[in-house]
Amino acid sequence: MRTFKNIIAAIAMMGVVGACNEGIDPIRAIAPGPDETSPVITVTYPLEGTEIKVAETVVPINIKFEVTDDIEIKSIVVKMDGNNVATFNEFLDYRRAVKDIVYPNLTTGTHVLTIEATDMENKVTTKNINFEKTPPYIPVFAGETFYMPFDGIYTELITISNATVVGMPQFAGEGKRGGNAYKGATGAYLSYPTAGLTGTEFSASFWMKVNSTPDRAGVLVAGPPGINTRTQGFRFFRENAGGKQRFKLNVGNGTSDFWFDGGVNADVVPNTGEWVHLAFSISATNAAVYINGQVASQGPLTGGINWTGCDVFSIMSGAPRFTEWNHNSDLSYMDELRFFNKALTQADVLAIIGSDYSPKYDGEVFYMPFDADYGDLVGGSNATVVGTPSLDTGKKGKAFKGATDSYLTYPIADLGLGNAFSISFWYKANITPDRAGILTVGPPGINTRTSGFRLFRENGANVVKSNVGIGTGDSWNDGGAISATDWVFVTMVAGGGSHGIYVNGTLLRAESTFTGNLSWADCEFISIGSGAPRFTEWGHLSDNSLIDEIRIFNRKLSQAEIQQMMND
Repeated sequence: MRTFKNIIAAIAMMGVVGACNEGIDPIRAIAPGPDETSPVITVTYPLEGTEIKVAETVVPINIKFEVTDDIEIKSIVVKMDGNNVATFNEFLDYRRAVKDIVYPNLTTGTHVLTIEATDMENKVTTKNINFEKTPPYIPVFAGETFYMPFDGIYTELITISNATVVGMPQFAGEGKRGGNAYKGATGAYLSYPTAGLTGTEFSASFWMKVNSTPDRAGVLVAGPPGINTRTQGFRFFRENAGGKQRFKLNVGNGTSDFWFDGGVNADVVPNTGEWVHLAFSISATNAAVYINGQVASQGPLTGGINWTGCDVFSIMSGAPRFTEWNHNSDLSYMDELRFFNKALTQADVLAIIGSDYSPKYDGEVFYMPFDADYGDLVGGSNATVVGTPSLDTGKKGKAFKGATDSYLTYPIADLGLGNAFSISFWYKANITPDRAGILTVGPPGINTRTSGFRLFRENGANVVKSNVGIGTGDSWNDGGAISATDWVFVTMVAGGGSHGIYVNGTLLRAESTFTGNLSWADCEFISIGSGAPRFTEWGHLSDNSLIDEIRIFNRKLSQAEIQQMMND
């Protein structure tokens, strides 16, 4: 009887199971298809170019990456500087592996992280990441007290201390410098104590990629407790102004507040993908706002800044101390944030911008903007000054202004010039004298033209010519006329057996052809603003014209690229 009952119970259970599966398709094997692609490796840390700056000599590092494959991952090998760190052969998800592993003994110096992924058909993908662990940061600018580069961490590098993270900010995966930057998020910001960073004078400097959403936000704030109390500290923020973003500074002196609003001079076009440099300075008597090194707003500050109750800086939000007009979190990117215990001058700001410069265009090996001095921002060196040239109002910022018997020289050995090059600049002609050298490179000797190049003008501005040396001889292009009153964009190109001159993106005349290669034999430097000392035979001496934004390239630019630079 008991056996019979058990049989009945078993039959009933089978019926229940069958009822539960009713309407559900049975599991069927599906062919995976052909294995067509190699594995894909995505590394989230460290990124290419990451600089890890900590006080300790040896530190651990978290290596974070993901491997995916269209069919199945067979193995993953992780190496540091050629030595195995980890090997993986088993995967819960055979098409996707997300790994976070600790490498415990990272030493000071340059390193190469290598990740090799192999799929079941033995297709291999290898990814190398070059990064560096450097000693603790040493301030490079006078008065610098705070430096946060946002290279994968929210750490201030002078004191090696971390900011407090509010909400969920991110990293941009790109930066003005160092490969990464702060990326804002709704309700997110950083806070950092003000202790040791405040005084009679205070300045801040940083780069931003400006996002117009939201249409207003706090950028940097140090204020007392209470919403929108503006009689102490400062507030630097942005607001919509006819589709642009207008940056403003507000400073409290203890009893009242002062506004530094430059109007349209403080406007930035958002969402362009371009990095914009912003800075403000506060002294005992004045305050100023700088955008890309130019004064956007400045004025008197009676009584100086009062820091009473200002115990924290808010970075990339007005919260929690300045939110009354919705100056909340900023979704823009920020990079290279620095504080100073001095009031930065315009020259100081321009020097900071120059130190952070990286070439903007492919093949750019030289960039001299003349905004503060005669420095090349790519190479980091200053030109040698001959005579008494000066700086004057330029096409952008300042410009080189020539003078009688005056010019600059700059060595070309490190520019890597070969069988193709280009040079571009803005030019506003002064037709007295009626002929002059503009930019020249040549070997020793007067008027030896078998190497280097010569770009010059004659008959006022009616004739601009180029000449290039090809070792056994030279090649001429007679160019044409340019404006004698307006700024024009001049580009000389050479390579591939021809050379020519573009003005405002259009060839003055057809490119001249030559046989052979460009020669740089015995050429030591470029002369800017004169033919002297190497090209003077026909009176092509100093040029009293204005020259701005000189760029040299180690390749021949296309017309489309020239026109794009001109529009930029």
